Amino acid sequence: MSYSIGLDYGTNSVRCLIVDTASGEEVATAVSPYQTGEAGIILQSSDHNVARQNPADYIQGMEACVREALKNARDQRRNFSTDQVIGIGVDATSSTPLPVDKEGVPLSTHKEFQGNLNALAWLWKDHTSYTEATEITDLARKEKPQYLAKCGGTYSPEWYFSKILHCLRTDRKVFEAAWTWIELSDYVPAVLTGNTHPGQFKCNRCAAGHKGLFSESWGGFPAREFLTKLDPKLGTLRYRLADKTYTIDTSAGGLTKEWAQKLGLPAGIPVAVGAIDAHMGAVGAGVGSGKLVQIIGTSACDISVWPSSQPLRDIPGVCGIVDGSVLPGYFGIEAGQAAVGDIYNWFVNYLQPGGAKNGSHEELTRKASQLKPGQSGLLALDWNNGNRNILADQRLTGLLLGQTLHTRPEEIYRVLIEATAFGMLAIIQQMEKYGVQVAEIINCGGIAEKNAMLMQIYADIVGRKMLVSRSAQTCALGSAIAGAVVAGKAAGGYDNFEEAQKSMCGIKERTFTPLPENQKVYQRLYSLYQLLHDAFGRKDGSAHLAGVMKELLAIKDQVNATA
Repeated sequence: MSYSIGLDYGTNSVRCLIVDTASGEEVATAVSPYQTGEAGIILQSSDHNVARQNPADYIQGMEACVREALKNARDQRRNFSTDQVIGIGVDATSSTPLPVDKEGVPLSTHKEFQGNLNALAWLWKDHTSYTEATEITDLARKEKPQYLAKCGGTYSPEWYFSKILHCLRTDRKVFEAAWTWIELSDYVPAVLTGNTHPGQFKCNRCAAGHKGLFSESWGGFPAREFLTKLDPKLGTLRYRLADKTYTIDTSAGGLTKEWAQKLGLPAGIPVAVGAIDAHMGAVGAGVGSGKLVQIIGTSACDISVWPSSQPLRDIPGVCGIVDGSVLPGYFGIEAGQAAVGDIYNWFVNYLQPGGAKNGSHEELTRKASQLKPGQSGLLALDWNNGNRNILADQRLTGLLLGQTLHTRPEEIYRVLIEATAFGMLAIIQQMEKYGVQVAEIINCGGIAEKNAMLMQIYADIVGRKMLVSRSAQTCALGSAIAGAVVAGKAAGGYDNFEEAQKSMCGIKERTFTPLPENQKVYQRLYSLYQLLHDAFGRKDGSAHLAGVMKELLAIKDQVNATA
């Protein structure tokens, strides 16, 4: 028997998953919530764009959840032994960079920076750098359009250089003290392998390519001259950034004796180079040619791959196209939505319609399931946290249209779900427009697994069968698969990802097929969604909206007449 460990650093917690490498059976798991802030996120009441995290939570959480998962594994299998653990994989949110000193120690641990938000980790959903993102985009369009061609045409405030430049502009003391900035997905493998010193750790291609404009075709990260035009201080940082990146089939090093003792694992077992959580979720769901994986969580990521041996057009409006970012030998294509589960939670937990009893997710889902498409006369835009793709504009906001004095909470709840499905359809249509055909959609994440109504709505709106991954924790499973691959077949793992996925991935028996009668209504609603999308989202938006409300009422009347 051999086992692999996947460490999944999410928005609110870190998860440890122990997987049987032969069957893919998930033997044990444990979750450790981050202790600092609100659900692990440090917010600022005066600025809704702020979202930071305490790096100490990452380390404490890892030690706690690994030990608990190992205990659970021993409880589940009498013959389980930690000596049978052959590898570790790590994924994390991105871009979540940490400012560190010359030794690779987070600045937040320094006494002089305690309590300073800018010395913490800048979580992916921190949008304080929207001005800097626009500045980077504008300069690249003028001087380096190739930089933007591989990231959808717009650089995001969620990404690496936007955040660093914003720190430089707002807190020079922190910027000057930082020798470099390291992605969370690089930091954890570096800690485990004792390679935290800048220049020693292996920079992962996934985060660097999708969030840091890294490409071998132009010499790695953006040129020093380009960064200098943004700010001379940013230009000097370029000398301290990696010149090479690594794919997930590469070992970041062996587990140190110190961490082996802390975690209760064998010293020296390989730790895979890290990656973005959603990309590893795609690996864990079985991504391959023609397959789109949607990871539905607080936000949503849509991941597909394309053989590196075949030409691939640039796709405006996607998050990125990076060779080897998901699977070695494939271009990784990333798109997604900045808020999905967060929108549902905002409605349930923040607005609290109907109170705790009548306004829960379960109760609203039960009531919303009884409604037909278009019956409420409502339509929404899914931009409560900005539009990640295909407009790539974080300064856009949500919209609810069509409410009357008779509108009920379950109607709003359903239309918010429909809005996120419309957003996914817009992304798929954009990808297919540029040649990436989607033959199969695999959904994963707790929402996809638990909410059948949502999956049926997605099937009806997107017009394709919805599959659900067998695993409820595909990000951690993908990382465990990477751990099994870097360990190799001789140790009880695998020599490549195709073999590993074939053995360790699976799909649930229940699938969701589009209902023709629902599709017809949703096609009409989607045409209205597109009008709103273009009118409010595009700079040249000139859509005529005068008839939208009345068309919604017409659809509502027709649906109710046949109810």
